[in-house]
Amino acid sequence: MPDDFLVDGKAQIPTNLRLLYLLEHIAQSGVPVHPSALSDALNLPRATVHRLLVTAETEGFLQRHVDGRSYGPGRRMRLLAINTVSSQRIRTERLLVMKSLAEDVGETCNLAVPARYGMVYLDRVETHWPLRIQLPVGTQVPFHCTASGKMYLSSLRKDKLDRLLGSLKLSANTSRSLTDPGNLRRELGKTRQQEFSTDDEEFMEGMAAIAVPICDDRNRLLTTLSIHAPVQRHRIEGLKAYLPRLKVAADKLREIALD
Repeated sequence: MPDDFLVDGKAQIPTNLRLLYLLEHIAQSGVPVHPSALSDALNLPRATVHRLLVTAETEGFLQRHVDGRSYGPGRRMRLLAINTVSSQRIRTERLLVMKSLAEDVGETCNLAVPARYGMVYLDRVETHWPLRIQLPVGTQVPFHCTASGKMYLSSLRKDKLDRLLGSLKLSANTSRSLTDPGNLRRELGKTRQQEFSTDDEEFMEGMAAIAVPICDDRNRLLTTLSIHAPVQRHRIEGLKAYLPRLKVAADKLREIALD
């Protein structure tokens, strides 16, 4: 915190910045935060923190955790983050990286972000092939049977993953979809170990996909970068050959996001 905010050696946040600092701290924590922890971290009276939390929750920037006491990002805060990542300058640079990757591998590439009920396609660059799978920007796909979704699930702490899997409906999109929680957990363990995820006709018959993570400066997953193709051109083993190029592109996208 700047020295201008120090009073008697203690950090004092100006009134007009208190809500912003509170939202920033919650976003950086990556887990629901209790009001008392916010009060200690920001050196603000508990009554002030409570008032800020009520305002942010009422306006949809924060939402209460299932414990009823701690707070995490709400819908408007998540949309704010997505819109920030999608700002025009960043998006232009991002699409150039993705276009280069799509031309290099000859297949469609996608950037996806986790939302409440699945992964949402933030950007995509299509292949030139007439035979391709159409999944436009804004499409929401399941967590459990997509490469991007499984990459996200593999990044979660065990307690959060347990809660999410306890509430998810593991539907069989195809005969290959992982609908048994035990089998899915084993797949996620493999994904964590190898640092990439796959979709072997699990979401859509005739489509294979592979994904890698893009993480923030605290190594928390921001987005996923994936390529998918009809199995007539590439099955999973064929897509794995593109992993080095996929990871290089992911590193470039990470630099753009954190710049």
